[in-house]
Amino acid sequence: AISCLSLLKQLHLIDVKKAVDFILSCRNFDGAFGQIPGAESHAGQTFCCVGALAIASSLDLIDKDLLGWWLSERQVKGGGLNGRPEKLPDVCYSWWVLSSLSAIGKLEWIDKDGVYKYIFQCQDAEDGGISDKPGNMRDVYHTCFGVTGLSLLGYPGLATVDCRYCMPKSVIDRLNL
Repeated sequence: AISCLSLLKQLHLIDVKKAVDFILSCRNFDGAFGQIPGAESHAGQTFCCVGALAIASSLDLIDKDLLGWWLSERQVKGGGLNGRPEKLPDVCYSWWVLSSLSAIGKLEWIDKDGVYKYIFQCQDAEDGGISDKPGNMRDVYHTCFGVTGLSLLGYPGLATVDCRYCMPKSVIDRLNL
């Protein structure tokens, strides 16, 4: 809601402080966030919370080192990223994890060459597109998050993506957000 209202320049319609307080109540001992207070930390939910806190200018309320540690621990052998401990890597976490790390200024805590390698292993070399895991069927969802992950890491030839909105930074700048 915070992201959408921000894009529409309608954040004044909600109590942002109350929203921030709820988001902070979903923070866990590991620095990451669950969907509700007490729920397991998950990289996708962590992005939603970190993105909302960034939009609300409230990132100063979290322990960036602790969160950065948890996020960087999502990188597994082979370079890919997972959403929770002991899970398999999936290209979509190239967005969820890297955008959060970017927002808190800890993107360098990831082995970017490993992420590149994993994403390119998931690319369909003949028809284009990116899948969740090597050898699986490509789809728009994983293609979007694979490309935006590459953008966050500064891969050559890609437009810069804003880590809060998953949109080109040039568009967000034009909207004065």
